[in-house]
Amino acid sequence: MKLSSKYFSYCAILLLFTLHGFGQNKSVVNADKKFDDYSFIDAIDTYEKVADKGYKDEKMFQKLGDSYYFIADLVKAEKWYTELFSMNEVQETEYYYRYSQSLKAIGNYTKADKMLEKFIAKSANDERGKLFANQRNYLEDIKTNSGRYEIADAGVNSEYSDYGSSFYDKNLIFTSARDIGGVSKNVFMWNNESFTNLYLSEIKSDTDMGKPELFSSSINTKFHESTPVFTKDGNTMYFTRNNYLDGKKQKDSRKVTLLKLYKATKVDEKWVNVQELPFNSNEYSVAHPTLSLDEKTLYFASDMPGTNGLSDLFTVTINADGTFGKPQNLGFPINTEARETFPFISQENKLYFASDGHPGLGGLDIFVVNLAVNNGTKTIKNIGAPINSSKDDFSFLIDSKNHKGFFTSNRDGGKGSDDIYKFTELPKPICVQILKGVITDQDSGAVLSNSKVSLFDEKFNLIKEITTNADGSYAFDVVCEKMYYVRVQNQDYETKEGPLTIAETSGETRHPVSLQKIKKPILVGTDLAKMLNIPRLYFDVNKSVIRKDAAFELEKILIVLKEYPTMKIDIRSHTDSRQTDKYNESLSDRRAQATKAWLIANGITTDRLTAKGYGESRLINKCGDNVPCTEEEHQANRRSEFIVTSI
Repeated sequence: MKLSSKYFSYCAILLLFTLHGFGQNKSVVNADKKFDDYSFIDAIDTYEKVADKGYKDEKMFQKLGDSYYFIADLVKAEKWYTELFSMNEVQETEYYYRYSQSLKAIGNYTKADKMLEKFIAKSANDERGKLFANQRNYLEDIKTNSGRYEIADAGVNSEYSDYGSSFYDKNLIFTSARDIGGVSKNVFMWNNESFTNLYLSEIKSDTDMGKPELFSSSINTKFHESTPVFTKDGNTMYFTRNNYLDGKKQKDSRKVTLLKLYKATKVDEKWVNVQELPFNSNEYSVAHPTLSLDEKTLYFASDMPGTNGLSDLFTVTINADGTFGKPQNLGFPINTEARETFPFISQENKLYFASDGHPGLGGLDIFVVNLAVNNGTKTIKNIGAPINSSKDDFSFLIDSKNHKGFFTSNRDGGKGSDDIYKFTELPKPICVQILKGVITDQDSGAVLSNSKVSLFDEKFNLIKEITTNADGSYAFDVVCEKMYYVRVQNQDYETKEGPLTIAETSGETRHPVSLQKIKKPILVGTDLAKMLNIPRLYFDVNKSVIRKDAAFELEKILIVLKEYPTMKIDIRSHTDSRQTDKYNESLSDRRAQATKAWLIANGITTDRLTAKGYGESRLINKCGDNVPCTEEEHQANRRSEFIVTSI
C-alpha cells in the first residue's frame, strides 16, 4: 500500500486501534481485511451492506466510523459513531475525541463539548484535554478572529482531490489526483483516486488562473508527489513523495510504502539531482516541508520516533555545506496528541499549520503562531471562519505583501474531495492598547504614590518613564502583541520588574504591581546581588562586553549606589570549573573590570569601587574539575557579587 501525503498520520491510529475479527459473518471478515489493508472505500461498501441488513456490532461500528474518519468524511463518521455510542457509551478513550470531532462536522458543538468533557475525564494528562479545559470559550475566541478573509474557488480544481499549494515565481504549484489520461492509471486504494502529481497554474490576476499543466516529468512519478517548497532564488525545491527513488519503492515492516522528503535542484531550467533527505526512514513518514525566512531551517511534519501525537511538526537545521542537523520536535504547545501538519512560514515570520488537536470548528483547522515573539511563550490562534470550517481545512499559504493566498478544504460545495480556495486578507482593524495598573504595598495593599514606573522594549531600550500620583496608577500607550518590560521603583521598597506581552485586540492590558518593603538594612558585608535578586550578569560566551540585559540588571546596583552616595562596594566575578584555572581567572577579572567601568560611565566615582575576578577559586558547591555536575549546579558557580565594604 502507498500512503497518501494528506492522510499519512492516520497510520498511527490504525496501528493502535485496528480491531480484529468479530463473529463469523464472511462479508464482515472480508471487510476487515480491506480495512486492515487501508482499502477504506471497499471496506465501507461491505460494512454498510451488512449494517443495512440490520447486523449490529460494536467493532463493526467502530470500523465504519473509523473508515470514514480516516478519509476525512466526518459527517458520515458521525452517523456510525452515534450507532456505536448508542450500543455502548463506554468506549476506548480516543473514540470520545473522534466522536467529538465528527459531531462538530454536523454543527452539534454542544454534544461535541460534552464528549470532550468525557474525554478529559478519561485522559487527564492529554494535552488536547488540557487545551480544551483552558479554553472552554474557544468558540467565542474563534468568532472574534473570524471574518478577516474573503474566499473563493481558486479556479484550478477538478472532480478529484486538489491540495497542497506553493508559490513558485508567479505560479501556483499544487497537488492533484486528477486523471491525466492514458490506457491505465494507478489508483490509491485508500480513497479510490489516482495517485497525486504536481501541477502548475499561472497566477494571472486576482480573478484569473492559468490552465493547470503537469509541473515536471523528472519530479512526477507513478506514485504520490505533493507539497513542494522552493528557495527564494527558485533553484532548489524540497517536496514530498512516496518512498520511491530511481524506479524502486521501499516498504516498512507492515508492507506500507510511507512518505519521504526529497530535494531537487534546477539546472538549465530542468529539475535534476533528486535525492532523499538523510533523516528519512522506511519506518516512518516525513512530509510537507516549508523553509524559515533565512532558509537555514526546514520545517516539516512527521510521525518519527519522538512524535507526541499522530503527527508532529519538526525542524531541522540546513548547514552551510548542505548537510542537515538532527530533527527537533517543536513540542507543546504547538504539538498535541492529535495531528499537526502542513506548516507554512509567511514573510512576517508567522508559522501557520493545520491541527485537529487544538480547539477548533471541526476536522483540521488552521492555526497561527508568531515566531518573531521570543519571550518564552507561544500564543497559538485559530484564524477563524471563513477559512476554517467544520471540515478539514489545511495547506494555508499567503503572500504577506499583497495579502493574498490559498488554502485547501474538503468543505461542502466543492468540486472534488479536496479543493483549493483563494483568499484575500482584509485590512486588520486598528488595534489600540493601553497598559495600565496600580502600584501597591505588598503587605498592606495601600497604593503607593511617587513610584517611578519605567517601560522598556523587548531589547531593554527605555521607552518612557512616569511617576505615579496619589492614586498610585500608571498608564502607557503600547503596541498590540508586542513584548515589554516594566520596572517599578519606590523609596524604601525593593525594585521590581518583569516582562509581559500585550493583548492582540484593542482594549486594556492590566498589570498591577505590588512592592515589598526593604526589610533588611544594608550593612557592611551585604551582597547587593542577593538583596536585589541578581544571581549573575549575562555575557556572551568568552566575552566581557556588557550586554543590554546585563545593563538592565546593573541599573539596580546603580540605583542603590545613588541612594547611598557614600557607599563603597567590591565587585566580584566568579566562573564554574570548566576551562583552565588561568583562563577562568582572566575571564572573570575582565568581566569584573567591565562591570566597574560601566558603573563609572554611569556616574559612580572610581574611589567607591573595587573589582576582581576569582575564576573558579571560590566554588560554592562540589563542582570542581572533572566532577560530574548538572548545568544548574555549574550555573550556581557562575555568579556576580557586589559586596558592601563601607556605608
